[in-house]
Amino acid sequence: MTDAGSLALLTAYFSDRQSSFPADQGAYRTTFPVAGDFLPPQGVFLLVGEPSGNPEQAWVGCGGIRRIGDTPAEGARYEVKHLWLQPGTRGRGWGRALLAELERRARLFGAAELVLDTNASLQAAGALYRSAGFEDCPPYNDNPNATNWYRKGLARS
Repeated sequence: MTDAGSLALLTAYFSDRQSSFPADQGAYRTTFPVAGDFLPPQGVFLLVGEPSGNPEQAWVGCGGIRRIGDTPAEGARYEVKHLWLQPGTRGRGWGRALLAELERRARLFGAAELVLDTNASLQAAGALYRSAGFEDCPPYNDNPNATNWYRKGLARS
């Protein structure tokens, strides 16, 4: 997460959220992630690339998972963080593919559950999460930017 591509995408992500955050919810609070939280097997941070002749412009999206503790049943709980695509690349299925890959990685790390938080203003994101099998759950954190919390149990194979 300290490479140029990750930093550029996270900066763009936070800028996008600040500019589009609902005014009636106050100011968006930016919290850059701790890189060590996204090192296997505690987590992973992935970049989505678009074929390009210029490697610095090839990254169009990002997302990660990090272990945040255990579920009430003592299984590993991982959280999806910073799933984002540049606006001009949305609608191509890359967000769904990235979410599926993050879920696959969480399973490899032994996760029993995936959780995430989002804001109701991100309607497309909420629709993606629900269509991928996430369901509403009580808040599991105190993220001031979040209005919705989701969970997905990961059956052991």
